[in-house]
Amino acid sequence: MHTGRLYALVAVNGFRRHATYRIATAAGVFTNSVFGVILTYTYLALWHERPHLGGYDQAQALTFVWLGQGMHMVVAAMGGGFEDELIERIRTGDIAIDLYRPADLQGWWLAADAGRAAFHLLGRAVVPMAVGALLFDLALPADPLRWLAFLTAVALGVAVSFAIRYLVALSAFWLLDGAGVAQVAWFTGLFFSGMLLPLNVFPGALGEVARALPWSALLQVPADVLLGRHTGRDLLATYAFQAAWAAALLAAGRLVQSVATRRVVVQGG
Repeated sequence: MHTGRLYALVAVNGFRRHATYRIATAAGVFTNSVFGVILTYTYLALWHERPHLGGYDQAQALTFVWLGQGMHMVVAAMGGGFEDELIERIRTGDIAIDLYRPADLQGWWLAADAGRAAFHLLGRAVVPMAVGALLFDLALPADPLRWLAFLTAVALGVAVSFAIRYLVALSAFWLLDGAGVAQVAWFTGLFFSGMLLPLNVFPGALGEVARALPWSALLQVPADVLLGRHTGRDLLATYAFQAAWAAALLAAGRLVQSVATRRVVVQGG
């Protein structure tokens, strides 16, 4: 119970920490809204030429655009979460202090990242989605259970995202500067999450592979849940897919953490 309360407080602190950046949040909402409009007209032209591309009608395709803009920071497909700070703490040797905390290192950062994601869901996702719904015809469901199913998929997507970024941050134990690995991971996440284009549009084997990779759990899967493409047993299988990737990647992170902390080398100071 004490440990659970500690992680809850860490999550709340993560939420409050990101809530202090009000100007940055407002600027981000504006930027996402502008990009949403630009991408919408690109999608309108594409779907005019190829109706039902990827199995989406035009309204569903536009919904995917605005979900991508709203979810961009929630799932941190291109970083922007805890990983930069953790990489810096590893580089400077401050990670040694973290290891003396009365909490698991991975659990601590997971809780903090959950608080960050919760803030961005409210602060960065709602407004762009509202802007998109006001300007264009989106396929947003009226069923509250569909929204609940969507939020569950988002939570699982955040867990997968954290697990990937945690592994990226831990690479700094060996590389000392994990910036290069982080950039590769961010570009990979941008492409294979569906942020640029729905993965259902990818042809043949590329599409199959892209949808099987963990990054699809960040946006493609939650978007398809909201659009009603996963229901009943298929919805449960979709959750299992996300949960399996989250569990596997978190286990990998714990293994790498165990190996890394045996050879902590304090840099600087």
